[in-house]
Amino acid sequence: MKRFGFTLIELMIVVSIIAVLAMISVPNMIKFVSRAKRSEAYMHLHALHAAQKAHWAEHGTYAQVLQGAEGLGWSLSDNSAMPSHYYTYGFSGAEGVHNIIGKLKTPSVYLQGSYADQNSFLILAAGDIDGDGTPDILSVDHTNTIRIVQDDLK
Repeated sequence: MKRFGFTLIELMIVVSIIAVLAMISVPNMIKFVSRAKRSEAYMHLHALHAAQKAHWAEHGTYAQVLQGAEGLGWSLSDNSAMPSHYYTYGFSGAEGVHNIIGKLKTPSVYLQGSYADQNSFLILAAGDIDGDGTPDILSVDHTNTIRIVQDDLK
């Protein structure tokens, strides 16, 4: 009588091969996910630049407030308990007025150095996209130049 099946050693070898392949692929997958999160920031920073230019055309000055009187009127999500974005965007100051906090809960203290005046502005986006405690910080200025201020993907 013939028996069909695999021995315990054969199954253990297959499981160990799968484990080695997973160890190799997971770090690369995390980098790809982090880059996808960063592309969200690029898109929203371009939108913030366009909103600032529209505000300047109407009022003759750039706004340092995202919401409220004299603000840009720019928002991402109506549900602050579960936002749809990862990064924190805007200026240092009051949450919901000067900045919008994302899913990663990056505090607005990382937005220090952002400003807006009559002639120029610098808006920051910050998010700890890989969970290591160091935020990824990007900026956009009045010339629509996006720069990586602090790179969290290295």
